Amino acid sequence: MHSENSGERLKRPDLTVEENGYLLMLGERIRELRARRGMTRKALAQQSGVSERYLAQLETGHGNISIILLRQIALGMGLPLVDLVREEPEQPPELTLLMQYLSRFSPKKLNWARGLLENELESSGKTGRSERIALIGLRGAGKTTLGSLLAKDLEVPFFELAKTIEQEAGAELSEIFSLYGQGAYRRYERRSLESIIENNERFVLVPGGSIVSEPATFEFLLSSCYTVWLKASPEEHMERVVAQGDYRPMKDSQEAMDDLRRIIAGRIAMYSKADAIVETSGKTVEQSLAALREVVVSA
Repeated sequence: MHSENSGERLKRPDLTVEENGYLLMLGERIRELRARRGMTRKALAQQSGVSERYLAQLETGHGNISIILLRQIALGMGLPLVDLVREEPEQPPELTLLMQYLSRFSPKKLNWARGLLENELESSGKTGRSERIALIGLRGAGKTTLGSLLAKDLEVPFFELAKTIEQEAGAELSEIFSLYGQGAYRRYERRSLESIIENNERFVLVPGGSIVSEPATFEFLLSSCYTVWLKASPEEHMERVVAQGDYRPMKDSQEAMDDLRRIIAGRIAMYSKADAIVETSGKTVEQSLAALREVVVSA
């Protein structure tokens, strides 16, 4: 039996070298997006109705030949594949042209351009943005503990987006996922976030760690709130989750740690878009709160 990294397993003799390369790239992208959302392969199988076996084949470069045919159609029309499978309405031509223009620049310049656009297009709301604090990061980073303490210090409301979503949906998060799926959860997440921002000028907010997996919602959060990434090592994340009474990760600690590292790797680029970073590893609650208060006050 070959490993996932085996070159022999990744190649299909019925496809060209270029097509095999595309399937490998597609599989790696799906695995990365799954990790960014914090989903195991089993969870994705349950949500999508696609078997774990097929997902494993897809993620290791053994995708169905139909995706190659669909890609050939897109290439034949000179279009990106995403334009064929897009579910939302076709984007305005101005946005298409803007994206084409920006695609030539480096990530560093794109980050600068994003800040420039925010300053120009949303200058009227900038004053209030620093009064709306959002703490992002994985579970176990200390978001709820530090967020509630910070809100008390600042004498502002404290919101956990997960609880607001449950109130909006009239159901617990587990029920939302099991009954309606990931798509419904994301819609509730966006509506709940919009409601909090619309109805409160000052607050401390703790969204779910996977909010970075939904680019449109995360961009809305970044442009509306002063965001702080509470960062911790994978080991401390795991220790804190277990300390909270969740012993599920310990059923297969090595696999759980591998999944956790993969999730962090998949999200680090998005978490890094925060206005500030506070490292909580190796610090007491008091030390972390002091560091958090310092970056918030200087915002």
